[in-house]
Amino acid sequence: MKNLKIATAQFENKSGDKSYNLSVIEKLSQKAANEGCDVISFHECSITGYTFARHLSKEQMLDLAEIIPSGESILKLTHIAKNNNIVILAGLFEKDENDNLFKAYICVDKNGLVAKYRKLHPFINPYLTPGDRYCIFEIKGWKCGILICYDNNIIENVRATKLLGADIIFMPHVTMCTPSTRPGAGFVAPRLWENRETDPTSLRLEFDGMKGRDWLMKWLPARAYDNAVYAVFSNPIGMDDNQLKNGCSMIIDPFGDVVAECRSFDDSFATAILTPEKCVQAGGSRYIKARRPELYRNIIGQNHESEQNVAWLNAGKKS
Repeated sequence: MKNLKIATAQFENKSGDKSYNLSVIEKLSQKAANEGCDVISFHECSITGYTFARHLSKEQMLDLAEIIPSGESILKLTHIAKNNNIVILAGLFEKDENDNLFKAYICVDKNGLVAKYRKLHPFINPYLTPGDRYCIFEIKGWKCGILICYDNNIIENVRATKLLGADIIFMPHVTMCTPSTRPGAGFVAPRLWENRETDPTSLRLEFDGMKGRDWLMKWLPARAYDNAVYAVFSNPIGMDDNQLKNGCSMIIDPFGDVVAECRSFDDSFATAILTPEKCVQAGGSRYIKARRPELYRNIIGQNHESEQNVAWLNAGKKS
């Protein structure tokens, strides 16, 4: 494998405005390509918007969602990739021919769809169907996987994706700055975003504290370190419906080190050069080889009733 230059992006999307969101994706993709990037990754539902979908009926969701790969947004994304000779990853709501709905994340290059992944643990809208498989694909010789937001909180998903061969895992999110049972969690006041030019310090303190980045740093580097993978984390900045998001899109290397991160309040991206040597030099590579599955195969695989309690979703309905 050769070195790969990747950009992870963040921007303030508009709810349901696919034309606008794709225009920002095009602008940032063109800029990343001009800076020599091979790949650019955007956040969960970056094409459609995300949080507003908690209010939508099934009919409204079907109007918003698209068939993959024939949908207009996928064709537009392919056009952007071809014009700029860059691989693009972005998210949207998907529907199939039977009107089943999914949370999808796709990878396209100049020739069209490379990969499609459906979120395993969707919850923003009750009409979404969970995905039922992992996704492994190649970008310029690198084996890659995708896990969307909550999927990364179930550690078995990350390990499974690694064991299937991934050295890069794209981790698109819409996260942070929401209520939770953990200490220090909560919404960040939208007025701080409105005043970001006159008082950037107060906003940055909220974004970087336990409501935001400090929480992310408790677990995200461990996913990369334990599995000897590059974690490409993408997250929106600014208002997503009535909830404020703090960006912090970043790339973490197999040693668990943050090697690139967006630190502005603007629509932007951060870049890093991925080197294959790190994937074998990092401790996680040794730990995976030292596993003894006979000790825990039956423990990890035992049946249980899956529960998914998302504290912020109910709080968001009341806000």
